[in-house]
Amino acid sequence: MYHSIVLVKQVPDTANITVNAMKDDGTVNRSALPAIFNPEDLCALEAALDVKQRYGGTVTVISMGPPKAADILRECLFRGADRAVLITDRRAAASDTLATSYILSRAVRSAESFDFVFTGRQAIDGDTAQTGPQCAEKLGIPQITYVEEISEIQNGQATIRRNIGNGWEVVRVKLPVLLTVLETADKPRPCSAKRMMKHKHDRVPAEIPPEQIGEFKTRNRLIEQWNLDDIGADLNRCGVAGSPTKVFRIQSIVLKKEGFTEIAPTKEGITELIHELVNDKTLG
Repeated sequence: MYHSIVLVKQVPDTANITVNAMKDDGTVNRSALPAIFNPEDLCALEAALDVKQRYGGTVTVISMGPPKAADILRECLFRGADRAVLITDRRAAASDTLATSYILSRAVRSAESFDFVFTGRQAIDGDTAQTGPQCAEKLGIPQITYVEEISEIQNGQATIRRNIGNGWEVVRVKLPVLLTVLETADKPRPCSAKRMMKHKHDRVPAEIPPEQIGEFKTRNRLIEQWNLDDIGADLNRCGVAGSPTKVFRIQSIVLKKEGFTEIAPTKEGITELIHELVNDKTLG
């Protein structure tokens, strides 16, 4: 029986960048963009659910964000997660990867003992791939990145296959461990209709009028909601105060093909190509 914790993130859909995507202070204007489940985090959830299915145990999902992020926590419950926790606190706003990894590591420590911590390799709104490894460092546990498959778990050790770009390698690690999962791992399972019916009305307290919270709690429809005090976080390491990174500019770059030049497969054609590349300063 293994307890897996999955760190997931609701991200702005970077395929739909608008002119209002950035605030004057250099932070992302998330309200101006559609929100989606970070793709590789969904693969991390699938990896955790696969461990539960094969070896038994439980899956806890943790997300940090505004109350709206409860949407992806409900989706995690629909897919098979046993417990969901939202960390929402205005004092955590504008956290960079350093502050985010600190907050998430505090949340992981607050969520009971664990055997695995799963994250996606990176989030599409930053593409830094830093938060997972930084969490592992702050938790003081080993990490394996670019994971594609958990081959075996036995005697307190896991055998992992990871992608190394031009091939793959198999490594063995002692538990607990943090794994960052690639999009090329197993295809995420669909939501269960039965679980959707069970959890579709689940809400975090921030989504509910105060007078109705008692009713949701009685009906077991509350998703756990924590703030920075609940996880014992040092406020100097959270939000703007704990974030040395500053965003200078956000751009949506679209590459467009504008014609082509056909090069004859002859000595003269190659000479012409090299001459053109030198003139363009691509070579030399």
